[in-house]
Amino acid sequence: MEEKDDFTFSIEGKDYTISEKKSNPEKNNKQTLHAPSLGIGAIIAGICIAGVFFGMGDFSESSEPLIEKQIIVEEPEPVEITIDTFLANGSPVLGIANAPITLVEFGDYQCHFCHVYFENTEKKIFEDYVKTGKVNVIFKDYNIIGPDSVRASHAAQCAGDQNKFWQYHHTLFHNYDGENSGWATQNNLNMFAEELGLDMQKFEKCTIQLEFGEKVSKSNEDAKTLGITGTPAFYIISTNTGQIQHVQGAQPYEVFERIFNSMLEN
Repeated sequence: MEEKDDFTFSIEGKDYTISEKKSNPEKNNKQTLHAPSLGIGAIIAGICIAGVFFGMGDFSESSEPLIEKQIIVEEPEPVEITIDTFLANGSPVLGIANAPITLVEFGDYQCHFCHVYFENTEKKIFEDYVKTGKVNVIFKDYNIIGPDSVRASHAAQCAGDQNKFWQYHHTLFHNYDGENSGWATQNNLNMFAEELGLDMQKFEKCTIQLEFGEKVSKSNEDAKTLGITGTPAFYIISTNTGQIQHVQGAQPYEVFERIFNSMLEN
């Protein structure tokens, strides 16, 4: 008759069982460590993830005691966010430089909701707050849709090299025609530049050689550093108090109006 003795113990709240079978006296005693039926999840503590693992196999009476093995995985160093993360690598400032509030938009020229914001909200903000000297605006690129988004960003920066960034920016959104539909091909981008009277030789050289490629790339990195997952995304910064308010998506004018007025009161 085969005898079976079970020994159960717990580690970190998980139950383990060692079953010892005795089949006949001629055979060596064998101990088998059985894992519990439920999967063993990772134990998260602070910044370390420690997993406890035990080998399964033979243990004689002279075997060493079970040894707990611990694997520690360190999380990556946190990325530092500074004021440059919001302000650098963007467009020229629209509005007076010393306005008490700066509105930073991370956008994609092919983004549907960026176009919705442009048509429904941006114009009124420009009229009521930018032209009155209360707010200035910076646009930063976050290309999440396709290659034409990147081409449009480079073209806008090249137009800015001829002091017409915002005119070109507005032209792009006025000609918006959906995502990846072909409206922002290089031929069309050249046509928009020509309509604005840009030096075409200089513009085409700038876009072909990606003269602002590093700036556009760094703007995208800034968006990722901030953890932005969609466009448009806004950061409203009070230059008087240092307060920063985040707004996600194509929110109506009243949302921005409420934040602006609250900051202007302080």
